[in-house]
Amino acid sequence: MPTPPRSPRPRTAPQHRPRPPRRTPRPPAPARGKPRWVMRTVTSLSVVVLASAGIGHAVMSGLDDDIARVDPFRDMKNRPEAGHGMNILLVGTDGREKIGKPERERYRLGGAPCNCTDTIMIVHISADRDHASVVSLPRDSYAMTPPHTDRVSGERHKGHPVKLNAAYAEGGPRLTVRTVERMTRVKIDHYLEVDFTSFMKTVDVVGGVEICTDKALKDDHTGLDLRPGRHTLKGGQALQYVRARHVDGASDLSRMKRQQHFMAALVERATSSGILLNPMRFRDVTRAVLGSVRADEGFGTGELLDLGRAMRNFSPASSEFTTVPIGRMGYAVKGVGSTLKWDAEKAARIFDALRRDEPLSVRRTADAAVRVPVDPRQIRVRVENGTRTAGLGRRVDAALAATGFRTTRAPVNAAERDVRRTVVAYDPRWDRSAKSLAAALPGSELRAVKGQGAMLKVIAGADFEKVRKVRAQDPGQGEFGVVRGDEVGCS
Repeated sequence: MPTPPRSPRPRTAPQHRPRPPRRTPRPPAPARGKPRWVMRTVTSLSVVVLASAGIGHAVMSGLDDDIARVDPFRDMKNRPEAGHGMNILLVGTDGREKIGKPERERYRLGGAPCNCTDTIMIVHISADRDHASVVSLPRDSYAMTPPHTDRVSGERHKGHPVKLNAAYAEGGPRLTVRTVERMTRVKIDHYLEVDFTSFMKTVDVVGGVEICTDKALKDDHTGLDLRPGRHTLKGGQALQYVRARHVDGASDLSRMKRQQHFMAALVERATSSGILLNPMRFRDVTRAVLGSVRADEGFGTGELLDLGRAMRNFSPASSEFTTVPIGRMGYAVKGVGSTLKWDAEKAARIFDALRRDEPLSVRRTADAAVRVPVDPRQIRVRVENGTRTAGLGRRVDAALAATGFRTTRAPVNAAERDVRRTVVAYDPRWDRSAKSLAAALPGSELRAVKGQGAMLKVIAGADFEKVRKVRAQDPGQGEFGVVRGDEVGCS
């Protein structure tokens, strides 16, 4: 089916004009004229395939009508100066009242909705559409609202301190946008609101999302209960995973880290599952997602198609995630309680990078360490000498320990002394640890041994030369704790 022609856009030069260099900054985008990043995955990127097939508009037609609209930019004055690229304020709200009673009970969603934002992120898409930066703003951040009218009581308020998520309760999307812009000096171009229902639908419609964990994750408040290893989470479980705040002592900060991991995994799922190649399935995905979100009026089908065409080479490696740096934990504010106060200097540098359309992460070329899925410090290893070369076991043990592995420091001789190729023997339940260890031993053979237990075994062979330096795929590298999307997926 041919694509219906779109309304022509005004041009100031002929279409055959040479294109500018790739990184040449574009003029600032109008506040409502560009697209959005509804978890970037099942919408904008998918449109690339459809547009190239000439059926983009046919499949996308009518989707505008599915989106509930809000006007978060009405009557806003003294806004920050627009930078390059595009900024979307992505907020997650409660909305548990839309979920059926059985699911509410199963996934521990009892209680009254909080009428507040559970998650707040700024998603920046570069002007050349080759990368996206996601900055999480802790919901307990110390914030100062601008003067506003309470949307419930109608009372006029002066600016006053709040936790950031309370801005939504007092003034809805508009006050949330105004407060975020005031705190960051980043101009928000689009607003996207996702509640529990739309989140669960998104995960279910893509067939679930795979996440990995090196330790057990248990949270009695949400019902999350995951053993170490790989898990494919469907909608309800995924909601438990991203909502859990009582897994460890880090509370909201560790929760945001898991949310970032999940978003990266969702990107990977959407780009590798074939969803993007099936127009009808893509239609079902977008309808399921967009039918339960709220967005500003400037977010529509045409913008999605434009963004999709521009993002042909977008991948998990193109996305990066961080949390605004915290300078003071437990900052007490009278009438508000315990808040998180940002590190003003570091936070300013992050938001300045967004305004200048620059990536937050620096490609770490100087570090020769190989990235592995499990931190070597969490891996227990026993070394055996499989050759008749005296002292080889001690050399291997010492080299692995120097790299961070928890060796026994008491190597022994193997039963077989003519091993040619170094072997990593492991219990299948610890396969990710085994892959991490094997990466430190180039050319080694992985050998699964059921029932071996948590202790991995290295049988040093005649081929052993050296231990290669490895490092965990550790979210939080560099000054701003930035991690790329390809650094947190399952390996």
